[in-house]
Amino acid sequence: MSTPPSRGYEGFGGTARELASQSTPWWPQRRRARPGAPNVVVVLVDDLGFSDLSPFGSEIDTPYAQALAGSGYRFTNYHSTPLCSPSRAALMTGLNPHRAGFAMVAHADPGYPGYRMELPPEAPTLAESFRAGGYATFMVGKWHLTLESRMHDGADKSSWPLQRGFDRYYGSMDGFTSLFHPHRLISDNGPVPDEGFPDDFYLTDALTDRAIGMIDGLRANDAGKPFFLYFAHQAVHGPVQAKPADIAKYRGRYDAGWARVREERFARQLRDGLFPEGTRPSDPDLPPWAERAELYARHMEVYAAAVDAVDQSLGRLVEHLKRIGEYDNTIIVLTSDNGATGEGGPEGTRSYFSRFVHLAGLPADWCPDVPRDLGLIGGPRVHGHYPRGWANVSNTPFRLYKGHAYAGGIHVPFVLSWPAGLPRGADDPGVRDQYAYVTDVAPTLLTLAGLERPGDVDGVPFDHLLRERDRPSLHRSQYVECGGQRGYFEDDYKIIAPHLPGTPFTDDGWELYDIARDPAETTDLAAEQPGRVADLAAKWRAAAWLNTVFPLADTPGMLNTRPASELPLSEPVTIRPGTPVLERFRSAKLTSLRSFTVEAWLDREPGDEGVIVAHGDQGGGYVLFVEDGELRLTYNAYGVPVRAAGPLAARGPVTVTARFTALPEMRWDIEVLAEDKPVLAVEGVPQLLGMAPFTGISVGYDYGGPVDWELHERRGVFRYRRGLDRVRYVPGEKAPYNPEIIALAEDLAQRAIE
Repeated sequence: MSTPPSRGYEGFGGTARELASQSTPWWPQRRRARPGAPNVVVVLVDDLGFSDLSPFGSEIDTPYAQALAGSGYRFTNYHSTPLCSPSRAALMTGLNPHRAGFAMVAHADPGYPGYRMELPPEAPTLAESFRAGGYATFMVGKWHLTLESRMHDGADKSSWPLQRGFDRYYGSMDGFTSLFHPHRLISDNGPVPDEGFPDDFYLTDALTDRAIGMIDGLRANDAGKPFFLYFAHQAVHGPVQAKPADIAKYRGRYDAGWARVREERFARQLRDGLFPEGTRPSDPDLPPWAERAELYARHMEVYAAAVDAVDQSLGRLVEHLKRIGEYDNTIIVLTSDNGATGEGGPEGTRSYFSRFVHLAGLPADWCPDVPRDLGLIGGPRVHGHYPRGWANVSNTPFRLYKGHAYAGGIHVPFVLSWPAGLPRGADDPGVRDQYAYVTDVAPTLLTLAGLERPGDVDGVPFDHLLRERDRPSLHRSQYVECGGQRGYFEDDYKIIAPHLPGTPFTDDGWELYDIARDPAETTDLAAEQPGRVADLAAKWRAAAWLNTVFPLADTPGMLNTRPASELPLSEPVTIRPGTPVLERFRSAKLTSLRSFTVEAWLDREPGDEGVIVAHGDQGGGYVLFVEDGELRLTYNAYGVPVRAAGPLAARGPVTVTARFTALPEMRWDIEVLAEDKPVLAVEGVPQLLGMAPFTGISVGYDYGGPVDWELHERRGVFRYRRGLDRVRYVPGEKAPYNPEIIALAEDLAQRAIE
């Protein structure tokens, strides 16, 4: 490995957080906003592909996105990072993702500077900069910029939205959630009360309601103060869900298959001048359509409906701004955090969490697509995602999808509109093909708003491109790295090293593309221009050292390493009825890939019934409850319910114990006892792995998405009204196949030096 340049962490001798704590935050002097300052709205859609909006070629009905592009500006050469957390960190700070602490999504903590999974305290967020400039600052939706071990109610909240510059916040801090039954919602600095979700609840609509309410709340108290609104949609990340009326709108629209839809999107892109003549689309590896056409079409109908709902949300916001007379002086950005995802697999999935497991050694009979009735797909009972064939359509005309350094992972739609400040000339089509990167958004918005920008940022403003369409981009080079995949842009060329997990890292194997003439990366020029490849590869390595990219994430065991500071999360815990639902990761530390015991203390009277404990949702989980005088257990195996029941004394104190015993091949035996006497059992059920159970532990009621849908239809959240004193979780030994490694900070430091 070559010697790193002077800037960086080559003398690393402590944890990333210890280094960060030595830094001094940058705080511009607070002042009142200048008269007439524009409002600023950033709408970020999750996992939206380049061609999923009508101004970028889609057939999906997105009239408000089309209207923004019609009066504003479409960027056809805008790039994100390959994953969501890194893109959000770069957007919020103007720093390259590794410098911002997010080389990966916020579900790892190996201890290296590029993997802090928290924004540096010395780097102001957009919210902090706007608030310092006299703005009110609001956020709704997905945060995903807090280390998962610090998302629980007792955690240090220094990396939560309010502590990073937002006056108000409402949404899910995790990477994704159900749109019908969110697993955990936060309002400002605490959990939303556990009141259940009405049958017509849909998160996209709820976020829109909250955003409009925040604006109206400001205007009721200050008529002139400008606001910055960061609207970070949970859609269209999996599980993909949509309202029945929206799904019905697209019924039959995708029966012709993904190849036809991709051709039609590309034809519209050429018609609208989004790419130069002669551009060829990539040649995706699409499975045969007729094989499971009805299932495939249904998945895309749901996805299209979810995108349509996002546009409806944008429309409600736009129409409200017009109603209060503030639309013309509002800057609106609409974009995506990365390309559309192929995580649904080749055939898609109706059991998102079984598909989402990425563990070695899964048993041979593991089912990544639990069969469910097609009519349920998209609704609250199915956690699903479309097949990779549709991801290729979403990313038309590019290769591959989210997580890749190819264009399908990072080349995303971007629209900016500001009618009062950036009106378009009559002869200007509003299409901009100059290169821009996610780090450029923060300095651009601050420049347009007339606010001071931090000096140490990696992005450059592109406001000059909006005023003069023929000016060159100021962002001439950019590195990319994700999970060991590497890329580097410079002017019209791009190199890519498509690294396969588990294979050695070398300086060989770079591909070269002329992205000005070949934006879909169809023709590899590496053999013809080895000198250019070598030059760009050397520049990638220099940029990697400067941006704390090393070590690369494919180092064996690296992302399974967790700090010893997490050990208290695996200690026994007592939970009393009515406690807010335990956060997902906090709950998982008690149960994941191990044996564990659940103990409940009851004082029975005739007629007492309700949920004792629930953990999970329709994507997978378990619920222990008393009904009709019986002790009952439902184990939801990624959508397949397994039920058992047995007698329970009607009167007197009783201790109920559920023992989950980890077996080979990632299974559990479950035995439930009352006063040490066996009552019921289920054997050999598949363990809930990866992100399942996604909804955390609730005691005395079933919070969020119900574990047992039939029980939910009979009894709702089914509160245990009296006689349940407490529930105690006692984690047992980890299973032999648990890959987690607990490391002390000193060990991490030593490994980094070595």
